[in-house]
Amino acid sequence: MSSDTLAKAAAPQIPEQADSLRIVPQRRLGQWTAAAVVLVLLGLAVTSVVRNEAFQWDAVADYFTSDSVLRGLWLTLWLTAVVMVLGFALGTLLAAARLSSNPVLRSVSWGYVWLFRSIPILVQLLLWFNIGALYPRILGVRTVDLLGPVTVAIIGLTLHEAAYAAEVVRGGILSVDRGQIEAAQALGLSRWRRWWKIVLPQAMRSIVPPAGNMLIGTLKGTSIVSVIAVQDLLFSVQLVYHRTYQVIPLLMVATIWYTVVTSVLSVGQYYVEKHYARGSERTR
Repeated sequence: MSSDTLAKAAAPQIPEQADSLRIVPQRRLGQWTAAAVVLVLLGLAVTSVVRNEAFQWDAVADYFTSDSVLRGLWLTLWLTAVVMVLGFALGTLLAAARLSSNPVLRSVSWGYVWLFRSIPILVQLLLWFNIGALYPRILGVRTVDLLGPVTVAIIGLTLHEAAYAAEVVRGGILSVDRGQIEAAQALGLSRWRRWWKIVLPQAMRSIVPPAGNMLIGTLKGTSIVSVIAVQDLLFSVQLVYHRTYQVIPLLMVATIWYTVVTSVLSVGQYYVEKHYARGSERTR
């Protein structure tokens, strides 16, 4: 018997019907059932909100673009932008001090971050708002005249955000491989060019996601300044419902505006992250 005959005899016999077999996808009955239950519950929740007359959606529509609400919205956006710019400027300086070889600068930076992350933001705002009790005059000017509610809000929020921004920037810088900085030094690049061309573009991949979250958090966190009578979005709707007693619809106005703005910021964050993720595996 030839070797070819033995090989054919040893080979497994495949039925002729194998070509006609179909691959049947696995049935995921449990997943589809859970999805159907979630959709039903979501539909019931949306229906209850839309049809609940207590929300007074006609009043929500009337006040949604009223002058007082839009002025409060503008102040909220302006305050968020100012606090983020100043907070990250101060935070970058703190991060540089934390990464320096000077032990005094490192200690001061660490102490600042530890202190302002330990004190709740509401307590900080109230302390700054009552700073006149400790220092009635600063540079010969009465503290009451020097620090109004908006100024107090900017100072308190900026100092608070700088502590978190410092850690975000420091983490981004530390994420850059040390070998690339050494390679740039070997090429004779100046310190400024090393930071601008090598360190910063790569650090931004790690900085942008938490910075975007901080931006959204700061936007919502500005609502706390209403306790010191800063006429932001929340305080503006409070002034209206204290007069009309339409608490729920006015709170819905604020809720919808916060949702719209945070959604826009989230879209912007997505494209900024995508821009800095070019050339890496993290493209989504």
